[in-house]
Amino acid sequence: MTVPLSVLDLSPISEGGTARQALRNSLDLARAAEAWGYKRYWVAEHHFVGVASSAPAVLVGLIAAATNTIRVGSAAVLLGHNTAAEVVEAFGTVEALYPGRIDIGLGRSGQRQAEAVAAAKAAAPAFVRRETEVRDGVVIPAAFDTRNLLTSARAQASHEALAFEGAKAPDYEEQVGDILALLEGTYRSSDGIELHVSPGEGADVQVWVFGSSAGPSAELAGRLGLPFGANYHVAPYSTLDAVEAYRNAFRPSDTLSEPYVVVSADVVVAEDDSTAQELASSYGQWTHSIRSGRGAIPFPDPATAQPLSDTERKLVEDRLITQFVGSPTTVADRLASLQKVSGADEIVVTGVTHGHEDRLRSYQLLAREWGLPALLAA
Repeated sequence: MTVPLSVLDLSPISEGGTARQALRNSLDLARAAEAWGYKRYWVAEHHFVGVASSAPAVLVGLIAAATNTIRVGSAAVLLGHNTAAEVVEAFGTVEALYPGRIDIGLGRSGQRQAEAVAAAKAAAPAFVRRETEVRDGVVIPAAFDTRNLLTSARAQASHEALAFEGAKAPDYEEQVGDILALLEGTYRSSDGIELHVSPGEGADVQVWVFGSSAGPSAELAGRLGLPFGANYHVAPYSTLDAVEAYRNAFRPSDTLSEPYVVVSADVVVAEDDSTAQELASSYGQWTHSIRSGRGAIPFPDPATAQPLSDTERKLVEDRLITQFVGSPTTVADRLASLQKVSGADEIVVTGVTHGHEDRLRSYQLLAREWGLPALLAA
């Protein structure tokens, strides 16, 4: 039996398009994904870039309203920019209207940036790269050093714009603990005062922790017995390490009796390999805009995108060789290998194309090839 497939949507803005159209496209894709049998529809949180997923709680509510049965959630809310109470109240509001369908995914990007800045000031040791390897058909590329990206002037400006002057993000583990306590109705302030959120307390939501490495997020998710999301589409070089760390740290909880892992993959599917490769041919330019510190540009039109130089391509090579591009059979076979190697209980696919109809078709073809139940019954 194949594992479920889910969707991660960035609400990408296409070159020449608008945020308004990108959001309408997300609602359209969510309705289609539900009809085709995808299990969840998650949205990301990104700011000051060419995607429209900057307010995940709002977008989750809109998508939940536009659909009927599919689970909807965040992958992930960045706790460096949101307090525990804000997260629980926002998602609790949505859950009150769409009960039993809401996921709260939590990420620590804000704290990761602060750690990178501190490491840079402390003259941290030089980054050590490892060679690219292939494990049972799954590419594990050389690691990408994120320190320059996290400490760039643009990253600093973005961080400042999202926080009050002088504000310091609380410890990530404490924030996750506060979220769980607020949901359970057991929250106490530092002075021991009881506080209860409404809506939010008692909400029937699933709390997820997301991580890109064998670091604090993976360990915390395991220790708390929460489901874990491993980001192969962002950090393919450390995903398997993250999954292993999560499983090693796992302790049964009221939420889970055994580990539950979702692994993400960047996917473009078309009727044949050559068509898919053409649709994905500007992915490198888009990824380079992120890696170079400029922030994601609107997704380029493959018909007019300028080729990458050798230097530019080297910066994004790990993302290019780990993108899943091709016919339904090609992509499904590669995803099956990723699932087998990682032991994922679920695969979440994210895909960006310049044309919305091409993106819809990509998800539809994959659903059919994977054998999702709703589509087979249609």
